Amino acid sequence: MCALINPIIAKGGTTAYTAPYSPEGMISKHIENPKGVSCQLAFEGARLLGFQSLFWGTKDALPYLPDADDWAIIATFADIQAQGKGVGKALFAMTRAKAIAAGVVGIDATIRADNTGGLAYYSRLGFQDFHTTPNTTLADGTVVDRVHKILKLEN
Repeated sequence: MCALINPIIAKGGTTAYTAPYSPEGMISKHIENPKGVSCQLAFEGARLLGFQSLFWGTKDALPYLPDADDWAIIATFADIQAQGKGVGKALFAMTRAKAIAAGVVGIDATIRADNTGGLAYYSRLGFQDFHTTPNTTLADGTVVDRVHKILKLEN
């Protein structure tokens, strides 16, 4: 998973992450996170094509949602060579099923406003624009607006 996400981080422009992941950091954030709902992986043979993590939201993380504790936050990463080839759609089918089984009411996708591919991806899945957080400063000092797209689930 580190070998997939670290080139995306290094390239910049599509994720709020600015520092590369260590294996320990990946495990604690995406695999063994106590707020984790699911972490789905997509493979072609032995090659990892992408992964999608879902975490329970909190009022601190989702202050614009009145029932934030019932919502989850999604993060999707596809191998640079596999982007636009249906990996994200396949991952979301699995993630959505896990979310419904866990009792998630809705999902928040927070995307950099300059990530046109990410914005389009979540729109194709049915996510709707809900809120924009302007002038967010990332860890490396980059300032971007962040678009919050939401999808309400029917449990």
